[in-house]
Amino acid sequence: MSDITVMVLDDHEVVRRGICDILDRAEGIQVVAEAATVAQAIRRADAVRPQVIMSDLRLPDGTGLDVVAHVRESLPDTHVVVLTSYDDDGAKAAVRAAGADIFLAKTATSAQMLQAVRDAASGREHGQHISVHEDDEIASLTPMERRVLEQVGEGLSNREIAEALGIAEKTVKNHVTAVLSKMGLQRRTQVVAWATAKRSGSFRA
Repeated sequence: MSDITVMVLDDHEVVRRGICDILDRAEGIQVVAEAATVAQAIRRADAVRPQVIMSDLRLPDGTGLDVVAHVRESLPDTHVVVLTSYDDDGAKAAVRAAGADIFLAKTATSAQMLQAVRDAASGREHGQHISVHEDDEIASLTPMERRVLEQVGEGLSNREIAEALGIAEKTVKNHVTAVLSKMGLQRRTQVVAWATAKRSGSFRA
């Protein structure tokens, strides 16, 4: 089976390169193009005809929805995953109306991002994932603690989290302890329950 070909569209180079690195390291996925603007994305998509475009929602010369519109008209075999930090009902409604395949919050884990690409390429329904919001429950967490929180919420063990994040298992344990303390919880099962209630980060359009 050939690799899923992907084009990544984001005007922030560091973010774009990070997404490309995640996708390129995954088995069965190949990044074939990058773009920073709507105009670039349309030209390059027409040239390489990727199976999936992972697009930021807000861009310097338009929005990811402009790309969705072009894809729907000119590239019927290409699917679009809209990736954005603006995880609200208005954004979701706009993405749904435009005809994008999947909406995914930028707070998604690497595993969720890869699954979104595979789901979009295959046409499968995309499951619900954690979307971490800036609310009182997590406002005091550090970026790494938030990543650990997401992984615990997915039901991963400390060892699995350590492997996924590239840190020591003891460090993970320390982060979990800090997360429980800051969130006023006592057991990791409570974190899983909290995460389940927060699962609203993406949907299948």
